[in-house]
Amino acid sequence: MLRVAVLSRWHVHADQYAREVAANGRAEVALAWDEQPELGAEWAAKLGVPFEPDLSRVLARDDIDAVTVTTPTDMHPDVMVRAAEAGKHIFTEKVLATTLADAERIAAAVATAGVAFCISFPRRCAPEILYARQALDEGLLGRVTALRVRIAHDGAVRGWLPEHFYDAKACGGGAMVDLGAHGMYLARWLLGQPRRITSVFSTVTGRAVDDNAVSVIEFEGGAIAVNETSFTSSGSYALEMDGTDGAYRMLSPAEGAEIRSQHLDTKGWHAPPALPEARPKPVDQWIDACLDGTPVDFGMAEAVALTEVMEAGYLADREGRMVTLPARVP
Repeated sequence: MLRVAVLSRWHVHADQYAREVAANGRAEVALAWDEQPELGAEWAAKLGVPFEPDLSRVLARDDIDAVTVTTPTDMHPDVMVRAAEAGKHIFTEKVLATTLADAERIAAAVATAGVAFCISFPRRCAPEILYARQALDEGLLGRVTALRVRIAHDGAVRGWLPEHFYDAKACGGGAMVDLGAHGMYLARWLLGQPRRITSVFSTVTGRAVDDNAVSVIEFEGGAIAVNETSFTSSGSYALEMDGTDGAYRMLSPAEGAEIRSQHLDTKGWHAPPALPEARPKPVDQWIDACLDGTPVDFGMAEAVALTEVMEAGYLADREGRMVTLPARVP
């Protein structure tokens, strides 16, 4: 049984990950910590586990095998380096860090310690997204030339997103670094290595960080991706790809995946005859990695790559220019 300490309820997904650990059957939430002790004690009581206000004591405990990290993003480097040095397996909310330098520091600590690591890229587990990858691998789209992904919600206009999600220091940004991370990691997984990026970020609600954002990314091979995100939308999730021989689209999860390809007998847009099975949830993949040593679908290499393109995307918006990767951010 994997004994897990949950570190911080700051992120909106902290409760979800705690539930998923508890539901796994091979792991249990054994301890809680939070950078705000009063809130942490309340959280621990809700989870029915002890609360430890001192992170050093959490990491020194021999009966804690692993940690989930849902702290403010600017705390990730310190928390994860310390966890790795203490020999604890690590599951983290995205993004890994707000700078490539910090991401590489975490990566070095994890590699030295030899602990299991997984970042939460849940959109890569869904059958309709797995089919997009399958269609590429089977050559149904030919050479991909364009991708568009939009993931948005109304948290900033309806008031359900916590105010600390608009703290530039704690978060490292706004909508793009949080919700737009999904589009960034999907685009890179489907298209490969990004070559350069430009961005336009705005604030509709007048907050200190972007709540409405678009990045345009050129990939090796010439494909161009448009990654749209927002905290000020009625809510949408769509992914489209176009290639020389066909196209893929998922206009919403409810509508599902559709494809058209000159390599298929069925002409025009149609649903694929079958979708791949969903991949295990990120938390479940991580628990298997901790206990069995099995590989995860999204580990440290993917985590560092996300931070690299995200940091470049924010630099592009700040300076109003195209940023070539790898970027050298001052």
